[in-house]
Amino acid sequence: MKARVHVMLKDGVLDPQGAAVKHALGTLGFTGVDAVRQGKVIELDLTDGTSEAQIGEMCEKLLANTVIESYRIEVI
Repeated sequence: MKARVHVMLKDGVLDPQGAAVKHALGTLGFTGVDAVRQGKVIELDLTDGTSEAQIGEMCEKLLANTVIESYRIEVI
């Protein structure tokens, strides 16, 4: 069983990496980019029977800083 966890900064939290990417895109001549938010994707190889609740617990305890980040679990 595999799962992907998508982690992003919550709305309202400054994203300096996203701002740097936006600036770099403009420097390279790409126009029309109003904003960039950067996050991370974590892929997990799990044993069969691992529940989505257990994955959520992994996110809450380690994979995401829930004070400033939100996460979404995708079982694939």
